[in-house]
Amino acid sequence: MKLVKLLANLGYGSRKQVAAMFREGLVTDVDGEVLYADDKVEHDRILFEGEPLDPPQGLIVLLNKPLGVTCSRKDVGCLVYDLLPPRFALRNPVLSTVGRLDRETSGLLLFTDDGPLLHRIISPKSRLAKVYEATLASDLRGDEGDIFAAGTLMLEGENDPLAPAKLDVLTPRKARVSLTEGRYHQVRRMFAAVGNHVEALERVSLGGLTLDGLPSGQWRALDAADIARIFSSESP
Repeated sequence: MKLVKLLANLGYGSRKQVAAMFREGLVTDVDGEVLYADDKVEHDRILFEGEPLDPPQGLIVLLNKPLGVTCSRKDVGCLVYDLLPPRFALRNPVLSTVGRLDRETSGLLLFTDDGPLLHRIISPKSRLAKVYEATLASDLRGDEGDIFAAGTLMLEGENDPLAPAKLDVLTPRKARVSLTEGRYHQVRRMFAAVGNHVEALERVSLGGLTLDGLPSGQWRALDAADIARIFSSESP
């Protein structure tokens, strides 16, 4: 692939804009040599304004989503894409969220431009555990863990019971819930079904991947080891 097309696909600008960047000497190799549009250079040896290029197609990004931010491209207010570099919005293929977190849920959110990987992560067949920490309006009664684990809990307006989920009590009003489904507002509706209300909700892990200290509102690109970690707890 020509370098002009490569940088354009990564979102650094239109082909015309990227061609101008080459003429301005903004694209170099790791040794500082100016590159030209027709040069053939390995991706990991190319620098743009002295910085390594973003990863090629197959990029997967981890974001610690803050409260009040919407998983959308077109909604009003602050959007999750506003927290990423603007060039990410111009990538081809497009970078999409892997599932969604509602506006009032914080924590682990992934983006990728790899369609098969996205579908593998969200597929019910993968049965990847999604773990949330919920802060509740009222003290836990003590029977919620058995109810969630039974596989018989029905959510209002639905006809099929939930798959078994695991609940760990952290404090009288805080619990960790691990589930393998992704129904609409599932954790909030589960606690509503047992007479409680979720005041705050954070997703803390997906499969074997955690935020690992990533600050709220910050992101990082995942490497091959991180991606393998997502599936390290995948059910057979």
